[in-house]
Amino acid sequence: MVRTVSGRPGSVDSSAGSPSGAPPDFLGFPGFLGFRGFRRRWARFVRRHRLAPYLLILPSAAVIAALVIWPTVQIAEFSFQNYGLPQLTGSSPTQWVGLANYAQILHDPEFWLSLRLSVLSAVVMVPLTLVIGTLVGLLLSRLGRKMAAFVSSVSILAWATPAVSASVIFVWLATPDGGVVDWFLSKLPAWLGGGAHWAGFSWTNAALPAYTLATAVVVWLGFPFIAVSVLAGLRTIPTELFESARVDGGGPWTIFWRVTYPLLRPIFQVLFLLSVIWDFGVFTQVFIIIGELGQRDEYNLGIYEYATAFQLPPAYGVASALAFILTIILLIITVGYVRASVREGALT
Repeated sequence: MVRTVSGRPGSVDSSAGSPSGAPPDFLGFPGFLGFRGFRRRWARFVRRHRLAPYLLILPSAAVIAALVIWPTVQIAEFSFQNYGLPQLTGSSPTQWVGLANYAQILHDPEFWLSLRLSVLSAVVMVPLTLVIGTLVGLLLSRLGRKMAAFVSSVSILAWATPAVSASVIFVWLATPDGGVVDWFLSKLPAWLGGGAHWAGFSWTNAALPAYTLATAVVVWLGFPFIAVSVLAGLRTIPTELFESARVDGGGPWTIFWRVTYPLLRPIFQVLFLLSVIWDFGVFTQVFIIIGELGQRDEYNLGIYEYATAFQLPPAYGVASALAFILTIILLIITVGYVRASVREGALT
């Protein structure tokens, strides 16, 4: 409705069409001013309760829930079912079996053998990776800027190498048909353990040599991450502390345990926990070294789970129960270790 306002013809009456003479919302869209008011109230609520960090991580949390939590829930559901090819194709209905899959796993001797191999291999792989990575990180901190950049780049190349490619290369180096490893060991003197008996030695026909080779691959792929993390931690320590320790007569070993390790202890705690998670259920390296599904006495938990799921006849329900057991084991280790670290004051 066009009326004369303030004596000017053709002006729009701002009170027309609005209740109680209130002006309409911006551009005539109802609710626009209400939306702006809601935004202001929401912003005050976020600032008052300090919700901004949680809102920023909400998209990432949603992605993690979709990619991790939901598949975990599905695996837990399958673990209570007799789920195989008939159920997958829909030719047979779902059969709920309760804890029968878990009972079958716990009564299987191969499960306990694979669990023992997983524990023993992790006991060797984790300390070796941490020690070698820490030594390389300490070395990098003592090198010049250019040499440190070169060594770091070479180490990162080893870390960035796909596990499949690295495993294939190590298998090729240790092949009994003219492999470099057997040739080198056969040329060593007898007092160093060398000799002609290493010629044509197979590294994949028994659990001990196979996991020795797998340990070498895992350490080769894992130590650069440890080294770079330790180097980054060392860069945060003031140099005055090391100089004071040297003035007081401390040697490299004393300085490391009295200065470096206490200050970098939270970093070592996290690196140790990550190494346990990565190495406990290592799959790719062992799978390639033992020749896919080779001898069953060489299975760790990862290979045993894969064989249960995909060997004919596939037992996806049993494999899901096994995956859930592995998840629970790692969760117990993680929670126990974190609680012990917090109790000691290493993590806050």
